[in-house]
Amino acid sequence: MEWFWPEGMYTIVMVGVFAIASFVFKQPIAVALTIAAVTGALISGNGVPIDHLVEGSFGYLDTILIIICAMIFMKTLQHVGAMEAVAAWVTRKYRHRPFLLTMSITVFVMFPGMITGSSTAAVITAGAIVAPILLKLSVPPVKTAAAIAMAAIYGMAAPPVNIPAMIIGGGIDMPYVGFGIPLLVCTVPLAIFTGMLLMYPDLKRIAKSGKSENGGLENELKKMAHVPLTPRLLLPIFVLLALLGGERAFPSVSPSFGMPLAFLIAAGSGLLTGKKWNPYLASKEAVRASLPVSGILVGVGMFIQIMTLTGVRGFFVVSAISLPAWALYLGIATSMPVFGAVSAYGSATVLGVPFLLALLGRSEIIVGSALSLIAGLGDLMPPTALAGLFAAQVVGVENYFKVLKACIIPALVTALWGITIILGAQFF
Repeated sequence: MEWFWPEGMYTIVMVGVFAIASFVFKQPIAVALTIAAVTGALISGNGVPIDHLVEGSFGYLDTILIIICAMIFMKTLQHVGAMEAVAAWVTRKYRHRPFLLTMSITVFVMFPGMITGSSTAAVITAGAIVAPILLKLSVPPVKTAAAIAMAAIYGMAAPPVNIPAMIIGGGIDMPYVGFGIPLLVCTVPLAIFTGMLLMYPDLKRIAKSGKSENGGLENELKKMAHVPLTPRLLLPIFVLLALLGGERAFPSVSPSFGMPLAFLIAAGSGLLTGKKWNPYLASKEAVRASLPVSGILVGVGMFIQIMTLTGVRGFFVVSAISLPAWALYLGIATSMPVFGAVSAYGSATVLGVPFLLALLGRSEIIVGSALSLIAGLGDLMPPTALAGLFAAQVVGVENYFKVLKACIIPALVTALWGITIILGAQFF
């Protein structure tokens, strides 16, 4: 009968309005979250609490700044030609060594997601670059799309920027510190497994035959390597590593710039690469690309604020704590990816925080890392399926469900690995 308590009804209404606004009326996720937040405030008798809505909208301002500045950094790498030059160099060097080529391509696709915290950014930047290479190396289009989608999701969950983990940690006032190694443990084994499953067999076959069935690989590589790969071209990456790594390796002597400023300084060093490019145009593209994700975080902040105001957040926590252990783990493995069909960030907000509170007593950092990994699977779930749909588009697969079918085994292994890490967190 607990679902007929006021908080239970508020929960049903808020989640229902959110789903109707996003699925039925096709509203952007940020708008749907805002509508659901306002509706929750109204039915709970709080009117339209402007102060709470404004406070909530600024709840993830730090994360939004990181995303925008990270996207400016990625667009800088694109505009100077570093991304394509690296992809061409890696393919030439390892095309006859399929394992190393598989791992290199996987890391290459993950990299933008690691920097921006967005699987979509990984697909539309690195994914779009490697897709023609994989196709010309005779990897089937469906497998290519699945490999890109999964690598993008693992990149989103990998350090240094993991937005779902930031959201989950923010829900219990846990700073985003110390997540690096747990997130690597969560993602690296899965990235290796998925690459070996989806890309390695075809790359190995082509390496043995000494040719690609589709042909035209050399022409594609020459077109991509229009800018020679030199250390000077990679200067922005070196600067970023120095700024972020130096602060962690030498905290007593290295100045603390913060992630947003570090990304901007690294992007500014792109002016010294010797390649002419337009910083204003790159920044404009970056801000435009980051606006949808930033809008979602504004909506997520308002949604959480009203959940707290109306008692819904506490209701979720009490409900999660009252579940038996087997139901709790089953709920984590199934409900987080399914709810993530609307947004992985929304899943981290609505479900990740209560699940983490239900598992207090274990290492919160390890549990939060695993929950963020499982929430990322929502980017495969239709109808939104951000990572999967964009991967299908860059490869040219019209029927997305073929790509989803190819992702089932990696997704199941990902969910099981996440649950395994949560179970092991009690020993830390």
